[in-house]
Amino acid sequence: QVQLIESGGGLVQAGGSLRLSCAASGRSASVSAIGWFRQDPGKEREFVAYISWRGGTTDYADSVKGRFTISRDNAKNTVYLSMTSLKPEDTAVYYCARSGRIGGSREINDYDYWGQGTQVTVSS
Repeated sequence: QVQLIESGGGLVQAGGSLRLSCAASGRSASVSAIGWFRQDPGKEREFVAYISWRGGTTDYADSVKGRFTISRDNAKNTVYLSMTSLKPEDTAVYYCARSGRIGGSREINDYDYWGQGTQVTVSS
């Protein structure tokens, strides 16, 4: 069993920054790839970024590339999503999830444990 808890969301003006955290606990949490996804009401959940368990491999959605950075501190069992130059279209609930396969993935169905989400709202 793996538990994931997101934090760090909030309200920010366009152009601002936020850093989200995903605290993982439970068996194999620190040796799994972790992904971030987001979902706006009325829309499908979409991939944002993932990081391999050692942190050597990352991948980003084109919409956030160059603005968001994913990182992890395995000593703290925490994955971070640093978001800069935020835009109103980044507004969503952000979820972290544990990849059920070796390595990360952009596919939602490859993730087997999910956090409850944290709201990010970017005002124009």
